[in-house]
Order: sequence, then C-alpha cells, then structure tokens
Amino acid sequence: MSKPKVAKEKKWSFKRIKKLQRPDGLKMITVYEYTMNAVVDCSASRNSKRVALRTYGDDESIVTYSQLKTMKDSIGISLLENGFVHGDKIAILGESCPTWLIAYFGITGVGCVAVPVLPDFSGKEVCSILQQCGAKGIIVNTKHFEKVIPFVKENPQFLVRMEDLFHIPDPISSQLEDKTQFAAAPGRDITRHKMTKKALEMRAANLPKEDDLASLIYTSGTTGNSKGVMLSHKNLVWNADISAKHYVNFKPWQKALSILPVSHVYEFTTGQLLQIMNGMEIYYLGKAPAPSVLLPALKSIRPTVVMTVPLLIEKVYRSAVLPVFRDNQKLKTWLKWGISRRFISRIIGRKLELTFGGKLKFFGIGGAPLDAEVEKFLYEARFPYGIGYGLTETAPLIAGSDAKDHKIGIIGKLVEHVSVKLDNADPVTGVGEILVKGPNVMQGYFNNPTLNAECFTEDGYFRTGDLGTLDKKNRLAIKGRTKTMILGSGGENIYPENIEAVLNNQGFVTESLVVPEEGGLIALVKLDIDSFAQKMALDVNDARTEAMKYLSKLREEVNKELSAFSRISSVELQDEPFQRTPTQKIKRFLYSRKPNDSTKDKK
Repeated sequence: MSKPKVAKEKKWSFKRIKKLQRPDGLKMITVYEYTMNAVVDCSASRNSKRVALRTYGDDESIVTYSQLKTMKDSIGISLLENGFVHGDKIAILGESCPTWLIAYFGITGVGCVAVPVLPDFSGKEVCSILQQCGAKGIIVNTKHFEKVIPFVKENPQFLVRMEDLFHIPDPISSQLEDKTQFAAAPGRDITRHKMTKKALEMRAANLPKEDDLASLIYTSGTTGNSKGVMLSHKNLVWNADISAKHYVNFKPWQKALSILPVSHVYEFTTGQLLQIMNGMEIYYLGKAPAPSVLLPALKSIRPTVVMTVPLLIEKVYRSAVLPVFRDNQKLKTWLKWGISRRFISRIIGRKLELTFGGKLKFFGIGGAPLDAEVEKFLYEARFPYGIGYGLTETAPLIAGSDAKDHKIGIIGKLVEHVSVKLDNADPVTGVGEILVKGPNVMQGYFNNPTLNAECFTEDGYFRTGDLGTLDKKNRLAIKGRTKTMILGSGGENIYPENIEAVLNNQGFVTESLVVPEEGGLIALVKLDIDSFAQKMALDVNDARTEAMKYLSKLREEVNKELSAFSRISSVELQDEPFQRTPTQKIKRFLYSRKPNDSTKDKK
C-alpha cells in the first residue's frame, strides 16, 4: 500500500477559489473546501504575517496566521501520536481566548470531534456532558479545572491546560486535587511538535472530509434540557463562507472584538470563522464585558466589527439614549416630528459610534429578538447594525441583513441555498412555524433518535420551534416561539415577547417576563431600584415599597398599549436578575407558574 502524499503548500487566492467547481452547485468564496483545515490553510496562505488572534492588553498572546496554521497542525499530530483516531471526542472548556480557537482547529484538523462546553455550566452538568458524549480527553483552563476533576480521575490520559496548551500526562493528571496544582503541573507543549516527514504523512492520512462531524455542542436552551447538536465541517464552514458574500465585506486590515462565548455557535461561526476567512485581526476581551473593561477596550482597539446579543445594545439604549428622549423637556416637541426626530437620533447615533471606537462598520445582533423601539432608534440613527436569525442546529444563520438594507421588524433575506417554509400558517396573519432545510442544518441530535424523529419532517425539514412570516421579497420576520406562545381564552395567539418589549421600555424597568397564570397573564418585572430611589429621593428600603405602587400604575399604562386579550392581569416585583442562557435569553422554564400557585401579589 502506497503512502499518502503530503500536499504542497499553495496560495489560495479568492480568484483561484472562485474557479473551483463543485458537484452540488455551491460556490465557494474564501475556501477550497468546507473544512476547518481549509479555513486556516487558505487564510494563512493569503495573510501569513498578519495577526490573527490576540487578547486585549496582552502582547504575548499574539498569534499570526502562519503561527495559527503551524500550531493547528502540531496539535493534530500530537493527538494522533497519543492514539486518537477519527471521530474521537475531545472537550474544550474555558472562556474565549486565542488558545481556545487554536485547540479547536487542532482537534478538528485530524478528524477528531470538538465538544465545546459552555463555561456557565455547573460541574455536575459538565461531567454529565463529558460522560454522555464519550469524551476521551479535555482541554480546560485553570478557572474551570475543578469542575472536571471526576472526569480526569477516570480519564487521565489526555488533559491539556488551555492557558499554555501543555499536555499534563498520567500519573500527574490523575493525582491533581485542585486548580492550584493544575496551574503548576509540568507538561509538554502540544503546539511545538516537530514536523517530520513521517508526522506529516500521518496527518495527511487523517484529514477530515466535509461531512465529518466537527462540533458536538450541548445547548442549555430555554427549555431546561441540554441536547447534543451534531454539526459537520460543511455545516459550519459553508454558513460562514456564504455570509462573506451576502452580509459583510470585511478586509484583512480590519479588527474584530470578540465579547461573546466562542463555545456558542453564533459567536463561533459569525465572530470567528467569518473573520479568519477574511484575514482579520480578532481581539478577545479576556474578561467579562463590564463597562469598566469594555469601554476602554473599544476606545483602544477601535474595532470594525462586533458581534453581540440584543441585551448589550438594549442596555446602552435604556441607560444613555432613552433618558434623553424621555426626560429632556426641550426635545419633546421636536421628537414629535419625524424629520427632527431622525436628525436628533443621528446626532446621538454618531456619539454612540464614537463610544464603540469610531470605526465600526458592522454591529451584528443575534441570538435573541431585538426590541422594536431600540431597532427604530438604530435605524433612524443610521447605526451600522445588522440582524441575523438562526439556531445552534442551523450553524446558525438562516436569514439576516447587512448594515444598510433594513426594514424595521424584519430580520432580512434568507441565506442563499437555504429553503424555508411555514408550517400550519395562519390564513389571516400568515404566521406559522419556521421549517428549514439546507447545507447549514445539523446532522441531528447525538444519540437521540426519538427527538430527531420529532424535529425533522418526513421531507427533511428541521422544525425550529420559532414562529414567523415571509413577505413577497422572501424576507423573514420572527413572531415568537411555539413553546412560549400563550393561547388566550378566546383562542387568540398571545406572544409574550411583544408584551415584554412594551414593559422593558417603561421607566426604571431593566427586564421583564410574562407568563400565564390561572387564565390571565402575570408580569415579573425587574426594576432599577437604585435609580428609582435616587429619582424619588428615598432610601432603598422605602423605595421598594414605593416600587410596588409604581408597578400598579405601570400595569395600567402598559395595558393601554396592548390589545384586550394581551393585557396583564397582575404584576410582581422581580428582586433578582433573571437567569439567562449564553445568548442572554431568559430561561423561561425556571419561571413557569403552576395553576395552584398562590404566591402572586396582584396589583
């Protein structure tokens, strides 16, 4: 049997890739095939000396594109020499950083499967995922090491410290008792493997194919049960590649700031793969995106692109924009007129762009619905935002808009080659469940044939669980979730997200949740008590009492804006922030009310 040939390095120009022909009719834009290897190899061939990855404030973290390729290949060879074979699963647990992504490319570059684990999962949840997926190794940072000690005790063969990508061998790994020992443990750098001819031949014999599994992602979701989503190389890389054509036009000298968990597919595809394909420089914040950290970083980095969730821009709007509109008496008259209101919005919008560094070209918003009032401001301010819709199961993008083509309340056009139809659409409103089929749709849920049978139609469409409409221009609008839709007493469809949008734009309201209760609707409302106390000149304890009275008036005001069947019957003060998923959607299942629940406080 002849040895596999080691491919010579080639420069993959966009012009050369454009000439490639595929039997499935898809047109590649930035890669020669839809694999993770092609993502790194193609971009490294075009941008070898450019910086690919770095952590803000840490010059030692800088990784160029040529280094990214070399380290990726070295990790792959290290895995093969440690006995890993095609399809073996290796977990990655830690916050976003250059070594996270390097590890991912190394794992998937030799046909192994990466299992990104969300850092917010508890130790019990993490160990359950590792056992369920049959992981044979883990790459973990020091912060989260103690979560995986039970797993490491039973599987000590392949433990890698994320900070420096050192393999800590057994018996050292099996004897580690805490994160301090883990941080100091000796090991071997898996990114510096000697590239011998034999090693390169071994790697060449284990290259993945497009339909091979790349990621097994366990979602927390909003329904309580984690599911293992199987995404192939083609699912993820095609989705990022097609986005490069339809929604953005990034350049190699531009910068991106990554503030979302890279373990989530929304950030991974649109905030990592897409940028790497275009040779951009990705900055990781290195800390939680608190204003004290984020604002100086934005001023220093001056990013071209930021991918985020609605909660961030909604907080900015309610803290910096809404008070100007609501409390400035001199502006109230001018805000009544469309032309003057748009002019004022543009002035505020420009100041907002300067807050984000002044060079922003694309502010991507996804992962959850965007408040309609906030979108109206962004639109009138000509802020360079774009909205995308998708799910983990669709890798993720299904529809979206660029920074110029907007219609308020509409997500945007469907991604090319993605087929969407609406199931059981209402003949009057046109609202139906969104079903999707295309190269981005997952291979299924891992080891869950029952759920797969429920989630796919007989003709192969995936049931998203989301409700939406399609207009004559094939533009998608989202109306709610099938599982959150509330059936009114007269058979009306009530979408709690729409009611919450009205609530969230009331004074002092930071977040809210609407749930059904005994034939009515109850609103759980979180107020900014400190601001309320300051406004009312009260101490915090007295402010809480007054807040209960305020909620009664708030219910009356909100109900004036709602249809009769959508009106709120009672309101409760929510003391603690709502628990959220990684994309900042509230975990609704935690707040459902039983019919016999007598804890409500009607207002």
